[in-house]
Amino acid sequence: MAINELYATILDRKQHPSENSYTSSLFAEGLPRMAQKVGEEGTEVVIAAIAQDKSRLVEELADLAYHALVLMAAKGITPQDVAAELEKRRR
Repeated sequence: MAINELYATILDRKQHPSENSYTSSLFAEGLPRMAQKVGEEGTEVVIAAIAQDKSRLVEELADLAYHALVLMAAKGITPQDVAAELEKRRR
């Protein structure tokens, strides 16, 4: 699934909460929980990079990307906003 498709799904869960949706539960718990999850996943990426194999690192990076996208959606930041910032830094 492309980043933009995942982000669209996250926005849909934000606008149309579902009882069985982990994403909806993150929005219900609020910004502090979302930020906490990004921090936890960041730590897990570091651990995987140092002490685990490539497949585990990929899994943790995917978790970090997902939680970062949830946080972005909560704050009104789009993947295009991040891409534009990265493009500015490339110059």
